Amino acid sequence: MTINRRAVLTGIAAAPAAALAAGAGRASLAAEGAGGTAPVVHAFTLGEARITVLLDGHLPLGTQLFNGYDDARAKEVLAQGLHRLQDDALQIPVNGYLVERGGQKLLIDTGTAQLMGPGLGALGAGLAAAGVAPEAIDTVLLTHIHPDHAGGLIAADGSAVFANAELVAAQREWDFWHDDAILAGVPDSSRGFFDMARRSVAPYADRMRLLQGESEAAPGFTALELPGHTPGHTGFMLDAGGEGLLFWGDLIHSTALQFALPEWTIAFDTDPAQTAETRRRMLDRAAADNLLVTGAHLDFPALGRVLRQGDAYAYQAAPWQFGL
Repeated sequence: MTINRRAVLTGIAAAPAAALAAGAGRASLAAEGAGGTAPVVHAFTLGEARITVLLDGHLPLGTQLFNGYDDARAKEVLAQGLHRLQDDALQIPVNGYLVERGGQKLLIDTGTAQLMGPGLGALGAGLAAAGVAPEAIDTVLLTHIHPDHAGGLIAADGSAVFANAELVAAQREWDFWHDDAILAGVPDSSRGFFDMARRSVAPYADRMRLLQGESEAAPGFTALELPGHTPGHTGFMLDAGGEGLLFWGDLIHSTALQFALPEWTIAFDTDPAQTAETRRRMLDRAAADNLLVTGAHLDFPALGRVLRQGDAYAYQAAPWQFGL
C-alpha cells in the first residue's frame, strides 16, 4: 500500500503527542542520562564487529495505543509468557547501538535524551560506560526521526552532541518531517512531533546524507526500506565479514504481543496497514533466512531470531553470553 497524505495525516492525528512526554515542546534536548539513570549496556562480537547495545530506558506502552486492542486476546497471549500488564501498560525498552568495526565508530539511533521523562535518557551514559566520547562517533544512522530515536542528537543548548559525525537517514523520512504542507494539516496537538524532529536534526544539516531506497548507508551497512511506521522508516543490515545482523528499528514495539499478533499496530504508525504488511514481510524473511535480528524496542539485550508459529511468529532470544 502506498502512503498518501490522507493516510499519513490520519496516523499523525491519531497519535496522542501528549502521551510521549510533557516536555514535547521544550526547546532543548540533552544527551546525558536523565535523573542519574545508571548506564546499562551489553557488548558482543559478530564477525569483525563489536556491538554494544545501549539501554536508554523504558516506556510504558498503554493498551489504548494498540489499534483494535482486544483485552481477552492480549491476556491469552501474555499468559503464555512472562510479560505482564501494569496499570494497563507494557514496559518496552528504548535501545540504541554502538557498532565498532575497522576503526569506525557508528551509532544506530540516539535515544530520547530528556524528551520523554524520568527513567529514560541513559544512552549517553551508556556510551560513556563503553569508553566512547560523543566526538569519537563517525556516523549516526537514524531508523526514523521520532523523539525516542533522534532525541539524543542535540544537547541542552541545541548544539550537535556528535560534533564530528555524519548523520544518515532516508530521503523520504527527511522530506516528510520537513514538508510544510503536511505540517499545515496536522492538528495542533501533534505538531510537537514535527518541531522535535526538525530541531533534532537541524545542527547536522551541513553533514547530512540522505538515502534513496536500498543502498549503502555506511561501510558494511545496507539500508532497507521498512515503510509504515513512518514514511521513511529504515532498517540496516550489517555485513560483519560473513556474519550478518538486521537492525530493524520499530518493526516491533511489543515483544510480548506483536510476534504472536503481527496485525496489531499502534497509534504512532502513520500507515497501520502498511506497517502490518511490512512487519509480516520482514518477519517471514528473518525466519526463512534464520537472520540474527535486533530492534529498538525488543527486550534488552535485544538480540535473537524469529521463528514461525503457524500464521504468527515467536521471538527466540539469544543467550546473554552470545558472542563473548
